[in-house]
Amino acid sequence: MVDHKDDNHAVEKEFRSVVNMTPKALREWLAMPESQSVGMTHDGEKVTEPGGHEAVGHEMGRHIVSLLAKKKAVLTDDDYAVMHKVVGYVHRHLKQRPKGDIKDSRWRRSLMNWGHDPLT
Repeated sequence: MVDHKDDNHAVEKEFRSVVNMTPKALREWLAMPESQSVGMTHDGEKVTEPGGHEAVGHEMGRHIVSLLAKKKAVLTDDDYAVMHKVVGYVHRHLKQRPKGDIKDSRWRRSLMNWGHDPLT
């Protein structure tokens, strides 16, 4: 028998480890045009400027802020699934770090939409 509580605990622990931006910092970042100018839409279109279709990562950033505000007792299976998705995304993209200065890179901005600042 699989104990989902243990699985959920591990997912939440890893989620809180990879999401290294505070809810306030993430909210402020998501309000900036730079955060709205990276990523891909649900239709697979590349986002290059604010004001168009919202990128999946930008949408996920808003969801992450709400997850960080929730108490453990009210987290749902869907919440844990989202946490698992965030963990996978961050780990995959960290392996794709570009060479050179990343401070103003699309790579860093995309990760920040998912709550992870690689410069922190």
